[in-house]
Amino acid sequence: MTSPSTAAIRPRERDALLQSLRAGVVPRMGQQHVQVGRVNEVQALLSDINRINDGGAGSRFIIGDYGSGKTFFLHLIRSIALQQKLVTVHADLSPDRRLQATGGQARSLYAELMRNMSTRAKADGGAMSSVVERFVTQALTESRASGEAVETIIRRNLDQLSELTGGYDFAEVIAKYWQGHDTGNEQLKADAVRWLRGEFTTRTDARAALGVRTIVDDSNFYDQLKLLALFVRLAGFGGLLVCLDEMVNLYKLANSQARNSNYEQILRILNDSTQGTASGLGFVFGGTPDFLLDPRRGLYSYAALQSRLEENSYAVDGLVDYSGPILRLSSLTPEDFYVLLTKLRHVQAGGEESAYLIPDEGITAYMLHCAQRIGDAYFRTPRNTIKSFLDLLAVLEQNPGRQWEDLLVGVKLDHESNPDLAPLPPAGPAPHPMAPTQTAETSANPGFGAPQGSPLADRDDDELSAFKL
Repeated sequence: MTSPSTAAIRPRERDALLQSLRAGVVPRMGQQHVQVGRVNEVQALLSDINRINDGGAGSRFIIGDYGSGKTFFLHLIRSIALQQKLVTVHADLSPDRRLQATGGQARSLYAELMRNMSTRAKADGGAMSSVVERFVTQALTESRASGEAVETIIRRNLDQLSELTGGYDFAEVIAKYWQGHDTGNEQLKADAVRWLRGEFTTRTDARAALGVRTIVDDSNFYDQLKLLALFVRLAGFGGLLVCLDEMVNLYKLANSQARNSNYEQILRILNDSTQGTASGLGFVFGGTPDFLLDPRRGLYSYAALQSRLEENSYAVDGLVDYSGPILRLSSLTPEDFYVLLTKLRHVQAGGEESAYLIPDEGITAYMLHCAQRIGDAYFRTPRNTIKSFLDLLAVLEQNPGRQWEDLLVGVKLDHESNPDLAPLPPAGPAPHPMAPTQTAETSANPGFGAPQGSPLADRDDDELSAFKL
């Protein structure tokens, strides 16, 4: 085991790390100070990033239990991608943000991704304008060298976008941005960026502002991402990495038609990644084992996805395979967790060894206490254990007269539980063939028996699971 770096930690990074981890959320900066273990998983994703940089594509499903560090791992991969000159976008799925929908949820997800667009120079999001500006600047530089008109160069560079769905309007919006840049029309530039971010809600408004007939909506969510991936490569970046977390929200959809529509979109993304249809585009999905394996609601409930995502049958008895689309996060070992706690102690002390509030034997005693309280879950799903350890350090810092031995016996820990996985509706018995067509339950549920795809059928019925005689 190696000791933490002796380099000082900036107060801004220290405070951000401690506040985020004590709140149970992933810090937006300074992940490198507390990263331990999972070297093989990081190497596997790094190979995907290199492939995207070379114009390829890739899709990975990061599967791990609640509290095992999936979100932290996704943020770490994003930071690596930014250092490798990729553009990243990220968002959490929710009931209002899905991959496929008819009520604006897919457009809402796209808009959230665009708000979180990041580059190495703008790692905190909001980088759309910077990416477009970089593309225009490159055209200006080329124009000065060749004497050719800037707009001619821009349109020639964007010709390859016309081969993709929606490419003509995408290129037209970029041309409008240049027109606003050339004439000093800030409103035109702002409208172009709004369109690229998916913030226009009606085609009428987009046509009045930019002269284009389409907008980003539920029907072209994925097509826009493919266009954007090609565009960022034209702007001089390596490609686009899309990180989607909380995929369990698709598993929780009660309506089977809505779930299958989203799974079809995942299947399309997976097919494009493996067949080479997409260029410079990578997806990283974060989800729980239930989201993947559940035969009734998970990805395995969709036969085409199950055949593509089945794990290597030879990777058993300690053998591993990191080349497949499924990447299961390995549990931290007790040794890894010890190193993690020493790093947290180092961060809390601002990088000054003389300011450590608890000795090495105190960390060992804390781990033993955790093991006695909740068993090996303290290092397999370490969220609560980390929060408790930082709470202990906070009390020691603000009460200099107290000893860690006195406080350790009062540390209380609970097993990590997933609040998102409340009991789902049971499948329920199938109705009898001679059951009457109208009952009290069907009268109370106007969506019962409605044609598939109709507004009434989109209610949360999950294949008649709520129907009772």
